[in-house]
Amino acid sequence: MIPSVLPTYSRAPLHFVKGEGSWLIEEDGRRFLDLGSGIAVAALGHSNPVVVDALVNQAQKLWHVSNLYEIPQQQALADKLVDATFADTVFFTNSGTEATELGVKMVRKYWYEKSQPDRVEILTFTGAFHGRSSAAIAAAPTEKMVKGFGPLLPGFKQLPFGDMEALKAAVTDKTAAILIEPIQGEGGIHVLPDDQMKAIRKLCDETGTLLVLDEIQCGMGRSGRLFAHEWAGVTPDVMLVAKGIGGGFPLGAVLATEDAASGMVAGTHGSTYGGNPLGCAVGLAVVSAITEEGFLDEVRRKASTLRQKLEGLVADNPDVFEEVRGQGFILGLKTKVAPADFVKAGYAEELITVPAADNVVRLLPALTLSEDEIAEAIARLDRTAKQIARG
Repeated sequence: MIPSVLPTYSRAPLHFVKGEGSWLIEEDGRRFLDLGSGIAVAALGHSNPVVVDALVNQAQKLWHVSNLYEIPQQQALADKLVDATFADTVFFTNSGTEATELGVKMVRKYWYEKSQPDRVEILTFTGAFHGRSSAAIAAAPTEKMVKGFGPLLPGFKQLPFGDMEALKAAVTDKTAAILIEPIQGEGGIHVLPDDQMKAIRKLCDETGTLLVLDEIQCGMGRSGRLFAHEWAGVTPDVMLVAKGIGGGFPLGAVLATEDAASGMVAGTHGSTYGGNPLGCAVGLAVVSAITEEGFLDEVRRKASTLRQKLEGLVADNPDVFEEVRGQGFILGLKTKVAPADFVKAGYAEELITVPAADNVVRLLPALTLSEDEIAEAIARLDRTAKQIARG
């Protein structure tokens, strides 16, 4: 008999009932050090007082009114994001995959309004993950994502990640946009080098192609900058955001320049829940905390410490690890064992990590991870590795 919860996940037998910063408490009382943050979602840790206060205060006033009316909290969050980024305008969604859907619509509508309706092709890359909706799986068509769900939405062409010559050859007068993650998360923590990011921006400028960056997982301070593309000193035309922006509350956004968003006029897109007072009050608290002076300086400092200690961990456990990947607090340990086996072994050490493709275990801790917690993380990772090595 099918379970009452649709069985699309292979779930670990853990039942967390409370969260405190970088810790998750199981119903039996065990305290797990959480290096996953709900897959890069709990940016400020679990039950952060700033986020809790924002949620409770707004919940006591007004939860939802729909986008038929002006929403002050939405305006305040949009203004905050516009002030802090390249963007001129923002649309709020409930999730990253919804942000992808709007991003696809936005770039195709842009070219339709420019009297180039055949310019619909979007170039994407191997190892990418943009969500699980119809457009998102067409953009990143791995077998496990698309098998049985055809026919796929047309208009996407996938290229090898990092192959600039293939990318240059693929851009034609039918190309609407290039869609890429500055740091691939699900694909195995692959960082796009700054010189390639700059080259892609230059290619887009030369051909008129729109650049769409998916910063759903690597954005919101996780790389050590507010958004990962800032390391390369370039800006996109459209950016997809979610996960960390709500700190655990379902929230996403599409940020865009005025030009890129010019086709999206009244009636072209909508969302019942997206941008409601409750979600935006929480999002404003999260974004305000991350953009507070000195916050990202601390993230970069602590991330440097963590990276250094992880390099030592790899050196001490050569039978289990190959290398460390990533930037800031979006890191990966490439393993010589199946990532799922390492993650499962970590449960015995009361440690939470996240598997990824390319034999990588992801480390996505809260941006508030402390020095003591870094030391504890390394100790638990080391014990897990030695447990695996012993067989």
